[in-house]
Amino acid sequence: MGKQGSPKSPRPGSLSFDASSGFKEYQFRWNEMLQNGDPSLGRRVSGGEYTWDKPIFVKGFKNDSVKYNASKGGSAGKKHLWWFLRHLRSIIFTFMLMGLLFLLDSLMFSLFDPSFLENSPNPSKAYDAKGRNAAYDDQEKSPVLYSRLLHMASLSLAEKDPEKTVSKFWKEQFPQASSWTPCADKNVKRAGTVNNHTGFILVSANGGLNQQRVAVCNAVAVASLLNATLVIPKFLYSNVWKDPSQFSDIYQEETFMHTLKNDINIIKELPSHLRSLDLEAIGSLVTDADLAKEATPNEYIKNILPILLRNGIVHFLGFGNRLGFDPLPYDLQKLRCKCNFHALKFVPKIQKIGSLLVKRIRKYDSARSMLDKQLLGNFISSIPSGEQVNIASSSKYLALHLRFEVDMVAYSMCDFGGGENETRELQAYREEHFPLLLERLKKVKPLSPAELRKMGRCPLTPEEAALVLAGLGFSSGAYIYLAGSQIYGGKSRMRPVINLYPNIVTKEDLLSPTELAPFRNFSSQLAALDFIACAASDVFAMTDSGSQLSSLVSGFRIYYGGGNAPTLRPSKKRLAAILQENSTIRWQSFENRIRKMIEEGQRVHIRGFGRSIYRQPRCNECMCKHQ
Repeated sequence: MGKQGSPKSPRPGSLSFDASSGFKEYQFRWNEMLQNGDPSLGRRVSGGEYTWDKPIFVKGFKNDSVKYNASKGGSAGKKHLWWFLRHLRSIIFTFMLMGLLFLLDSLMFSLFDPSFLENSPNPSKAYDAKGRNAAYDDQEKSPVLYSRLLHMASLSLAEKDPEKTVSKFWKEQFPQASSWTPCADKNVKRAGTVNNHTGFILVSANGGLNQQRVAVCNAVAVASLLNATLVIPKFLYSNVWKDPSQFSDIYQEETFMHTLKNDINIIKELPSHLRSLDLEAIGSLVTDADLAKEATPNEYIKNILPILLRNGIVHFLGFGNRLGFDPLPYDLQKLRCKCNFHALKFVPKIQKIGSLLVKRIRKYDSARSMLDKQLLGNFISSIPSGEQVNIASSSKYLALHLRFEVDMVAYSMCDFGGGENETRELQAYREEHFPLLLERLKKVKPLSPAELRKMGRCPLTPEEAALVLAGLGFSSGAYIYLAGSQIYGGKSRMRPVINLYPNIVTKEDLLSPTELAPFRNFSSQLAALDFIACAASDVFAMTDSGSQLSSLVSGFRIYYGGGNAPTLRPSKKRLAAILQENSTIRWQSFENRIRKMIEEGQRVHIRGFGRSIYRQPRCNECMCKHQ
């Protein structure tokens, strides 16, 4: 066949004639197909067009070539009409085959084009992030940093049989992480005996659910250290969290007081004769600026006890991370653990919806472990004595805590590939919420985003978290619960994750609007549901070991998990070094390095696991379990 669009000279002896009049029926059908836009005719999938107003050549009967010109009139005999009708099936088959080949060509181009992953549409049941903070949330193109690795991950997951290939990280690789030896008692310097009451301690805790939980347990330890009476802590309203919830809205007051009654004295309200005091005027108001972060017990005895003895009352305002972890007397650490793991029980309203959430994730009705019993109380049926739970009959799930909210992203000063829109938006957020950070940065030479990422100081993006899971061998069918749905960038940011792991759900997906209605506008209570779902999961994956939620959940899982509650802790610094080779690294090498990173992190955790049992980033060197 000659070159497309250029006439082919007939060979010597060939027959040439006009056949337009003899092919009126054929020409009518042909023109009708063109007008109706038959996709298999006249257009390549890639966008190029054939030109149909030029002469068409058909190889005819015997060895002759016949020239049919669509622009000229002519006559044709019955012989040629008979030939066309005889070969009509062959002609139709030829065009159908050409259309099929073009369709196959388009499909193969899409599969092997790396940009396909970036621009592919969301699954019908994709993660829907409503009301997000990002200005570029509705952009069609998601900010993808590692398209090559995502493409390789997609191919790797597609090749694996989820029923035959099961990631070993569904199980705890080092069960000894949940066994511990109690510490020997240490001498503790105290302010006096229990009978020698020194005064009252008020605490107004700032932050969200988990930071406030830490503050409560620190307050219990400080009250014991100073032999003071603790008033049930108050929770400050935050412009970030916008939650007016108080202690009794989240935790059971009576359980809290009863569990700790032999350790410290706790009351619900300050005595009436002290309520009218101007605490700031008499010097009893202690802010975070007055007390060092992670202060030692001796600092409390030296600086706080004199105020308590003089005025009979001290009010800690803020109280964010104001008690240290190393060194800490054993009995104070034990008391802090007792508060965290035993005294702080969620109110029935939260336990009830939390049990419903876990039930819908697992599709199973009974408690499977001590974790379930401790988290959900009487709102999930217990395992009958001697009965073994058939875990295969319920759904395993991985809980992923993506610490990628706008405040975290803005504070990090890192670049996440969102372009000028991202830069402007995050700078505006810093100016509104972190003015002190900007003032501090004016006095020093700021590190570049590349340097910050290399040092492991940038929060993991959803894209990076998905690559870690793929590198660990979790199949594309893995059921994943996403904790905290306020992902910066919303659907745009989540698109690469959904492409790899479509079975991602949030509490908003599993609970009806009616069931969630009592928690609307109460972010701390919603965070409590995430806490329950993460702590009860088969595998918990964190993206920031410094996160309060991640640290408290991992501690809870070690305390009650019995060696069967694995937690994945990626090192941001090591991961940044691996991802820096995005353009050259082979997928097998990527998998090996990701798995080595997680396994070595778990071994380090074993050697000093007590340091992370309570909260970020460490606790006491030894673990305490309340008897």
